Amino acid sequence: MKKVITIAGSNSQKSINKHLLSFTSSLLENVEINSIDLNDYVMPIYGVDFEAENGVPTAIKRLNELLDDADGFIISLAEHNGSYAAVFKNTIDWLSRVNMKIWREKPMLLMATSPGGRGGANALQSARTYFPFLGAKIIETYSLPSFYDNFKEGEIIEEDYRKELEDKTVKFSEEL
Repeated sequence: MKKVITIAGSNSQKSINKHLLSFTSSLLENVEINSIDLNDYVMPIYGVDFEAENGVPTAIKRLNELLDDADGFIISLAEHNGSYAAVFKNTIDWLSRVNMKIWREKPMLLMATSPGGRGGANALQSARTYFPFLGAKIIETYSLPSFYDNFKEGEIIEEDYRKELEDKTVKFSEEL
């Protein structure tokens, strides 16, 4: 059975990106889902001086090992001030110190959502450009705007957005 790792690019306990990932995971068949919560991998802010004095944090080594076993990734990015959330950026900064090809050239469904009408478009576009340098094989991207209007009771209620995600999830799963 194929293994897919999901990561919400947020440390919020009420992350809307975690909700979107949960729904997206339910669309996949015959895969094992490993949902990574960044709160389980607490680490200092990356800095070359810290790394020189202390090495790579154990939390990053554990996370890196999990990424080795994945057949694909679904990442849903939170957008803070037009960019990734600090916790996510710090995590990829640390992971790149262990393996620059964080995403291992494996298939990725890259997503974002936000309460606003742009659906995390800035963070999504930034990741679409940057992640291939980190070894991402981006199969599809998806943005869900106006999360609280389009997502209720654990699912996307707006038919066009739902169909779009279903189609992109199928395409992603075919690449696993």
